[in-house]
Amino acid sequence: MTRPAISRRGVLLGAAAFGVPAALTGCGGPPRGPDGMITLGSNASDAIPRKALRTVVERFAPGRVRINTVDHNTFQENISRYLRGRPEDVFTWFAGYRMRFFAEQGLAVDVSDVWGRFAADYAPALKAASTAADGRQYFVPFTYYPWGVFYRKSLWREKGYQPPATLDELTALARRMKADGLIPIAFADKDGWPAMGTFDILDMRINGYDHHMALMAGRESWTDPKVRQVFDTWRGLLEHHQPAALGRTWQEAAQSLAQKKTGMYLSGMFVAQQIPEADHDDLDLFTFPQIEPRFGTDSLDAPVDGYMISAKARNVEGAKALLTHFAAAPAQDIVTGLDPGTLATSSRASGGGYTVLQRRAAELVSKASHIAQFLDRDTRPDFASTVIVPAFQRFVGKPSEIDPLLRDIEAQKVNIFR
Repeated sequence: MTRPAISRRGVLLGAAAFGVPAALTGCGGPPRGPDGMITLGSNASDAIPRKALRTVVERFAPGRVRINTVDHNTFQENISRYLRGRPEDVFTWFAGYRMRFFAEQGLAVDVSDVWGRFAADYAPALKAASTAADGRQYFVPFTYYPWGVFYRKSLWREKGYQPPATLDELTALARRMKADGLIPIAFADKDGWPAMGTFDILDMRINGYDHHMALMAGRESWTDPKVRQVFDTWRGLLEHHQPAALGRTWQEAAQSLAQKKTGMYLSGMFVAQQIPEADHDDLDLFTFPQIEPRFGTDSLDAPVDGYMISAKARNVEGAKALLTHFAAAPAQDIVTGLDPGTLATSSRASGGGYTVLQRRAAELVSKASHIAQFLDRDTRPDFASTVIVPAFQRFVGKPSEIDPLLRDIEAQKVNIFR
């Protein structure tokens, strides 16, 4: 299945028996009635995004939306069973492949009529990322955030560091940081997904965006020398990463950056949530440096988050009204003002409350020709969760065993994508 890329211009313009944790079974909301209650299943479990969502929802209709917040990873791992059980009316989810996967299984409501209310405020690429194979929209974008290499400006000024333009310069910088008593690159993969960001950027830098998307779609082989080169490069960089990554969360890695124990961190913009507010202006980022000159730095991950309506929703009209609220610029201005790790998707959002970092992040995205949605959003969810997560953790634990690892990934991929 072809997944339309989000272009640079597009972004700018724009239950127990089934093993599901009790928190994610969902109450399904009350029957329709005079109270007009709407239920929302949310994966915004960290403190800042959770507060931001509640604030935006209260501006919509105080007391009319009941939010069921679930740990982010738990939500993702159980989403299929959740949608087939007793889900809330509205649920947080992701653009692109992940949206289409559930739309095509009949687990989501067509919201094309909702799009008719605000389509002019969104770039064509964002609408394409919200559209399933049947040409209908099932997703409403809310925010997005780029991945980049984050660092503390004050530390870099003190040490005289400069953002590297090439892989060789990055390696030289890492060695210099070690000599200065720093761990060069913060790293964590206890939750399984953070390492995907490293693989994504290395594959796009070495083999280009088109190869990466084809690999995610199951059309390229994981045993191809091109993929082997990605892992060889990754293995060479691991010596500069924080050790014992499999026992560390992304939040803990981000805190090491905040404490100036590590020099830089390849992460999503949500890293800002772990930096004290007083230090937000001291946080900066650069795009991962060039490896293969013909691809330069033309691609990056910038996932789009938003909302869908479950096929079992009891208050569909109320849910559509809530999605219309989320799509409006004022709601997005509220959330991006409260959550420094996000950017607005509506072209009408003012961005007036953006921090220095948010403005820098928007600038970084503006310079990219290709935007990927992140590995576990650009491929089948079953492949990402049952194959890639354990495979990448295996690699991080034993980076010298590449060939048997790639053979295992390819064998499982063939079974899943057939």
